[in-house]
Amino acid sequence: MWVPLFLHVLPLHYYVALTWPPHHPTHPLTFRYKTTPHSSSSSLKLKPSNSSMASSSSYVLIALFLSLCVCSVNSTAKFDQLFQPYWAADHFSFDGDAVNMKLDNFSGAGFSSKSKYMFGKVNIQIKLVEGDSAGTVTAFYMSSDGPKHHEFDFEFLGNSTGEPYVVQTNVYVNGVGNREQRLNLWFDPTKDFHSYSILWNQRQVVFMVDETPIRVHSNLEHKGIPFPKDQAMGVYSSIWNADDWATQGGRVKTDWSHAPFVASYRGFEIDGCECPVTTADSDNAKRCASSGGWWDRPVLSELNVHQSHQLIWVRANHMIYDYCNDAARFASVPVECGHHRH
Repeated sequence: MWVPLFLHVLPLHYYVALTWPPHHPTHPLTFRYKTTPHSSSSSLKLKPSNSSMASSSSYVLIALFLSLCVCSVNSTAKFDQLFQPYWAADHFSFDGDAVNMKLDNFSGAGFSSKSKYMFGKVNIQIKLVEGDSAGTVTAFYMSSDGPKHHEFDFEFLGNSTGEPYVVQTNVYVNGVGNREQRLNLWFDPTKDFHSYSILWNQRQVVFMVDETPIRVHSNLEHKGIPFPKDQAMGVYSSIWNADDWATQGGRVKTDWSHAPFVASYRGFEIDGCECPVTTADSDNAKRCASSGGWWDRPVLSELNVHQSHQLIWVRANHMIYDYCNDAARFASVPVECGHHRH
């Protein structure tokens, strides 16, 4: 998160660790939040990793610098540091470092980030609903507000016991979606936690599963195609009943005798440019675009060779639907389909 460090008020069980050399080469100083469940100290400790910085004069200079600068904070944190329930708080439970969210025949549930961001990476580990999850949808997504909003979606479509989970991704730009892709995962996402990530910079949006890219949405503004880079987004997740469409086009309905349906979360990470709600989107966009953030390094402007091969493998072996190939739905091929591997 991009915030002046001195404005942070952390729970007592967190500390800030100063890493040197920097984690991101474009920043002289990088701080990370880390969970320290056994710590009882009420002070905020700076822990240098280089003995040459241990002198008190160095600490004074660092503190002075930090009070004036904006630093990138890579947050691997507890749920309530970054997120809050926004729907059906009574449908949440906590089990160690995991957060459980349930759907029953009374309600689904959802949570949202406390801040909004522009560019960076969001990662959450999720263990999806076990057993007969037909009719349910568990979503993890980023979205801005308003009718012209931008949105990046992961939607996990439940299925009958023994059938593979379907992952649907979608991209909305200026309020227009209809860019669905669907694939079957190459593992059982209900047996353990797996990592789901969104990398967003000025050149591309990359959807990843366990760090394997499954979709790329490239910036094609030079072709006259709008790209989402001017609105701050919140981070959200929800679970709800969608048996009118989610499983086999709505043919398989939710079996409420198997409720509650529970999705579990941990490993909450946000590393991006935080955008104050009191600041206009245009000003946030200028600041975040010119901040020199790690996400805008040239090496991240496109997939590397290994990632490109991974994406080809995913598309060849696991993709079951691509809007670009849906001639019945689109009279002409959507204009972006001919230009990038999305």
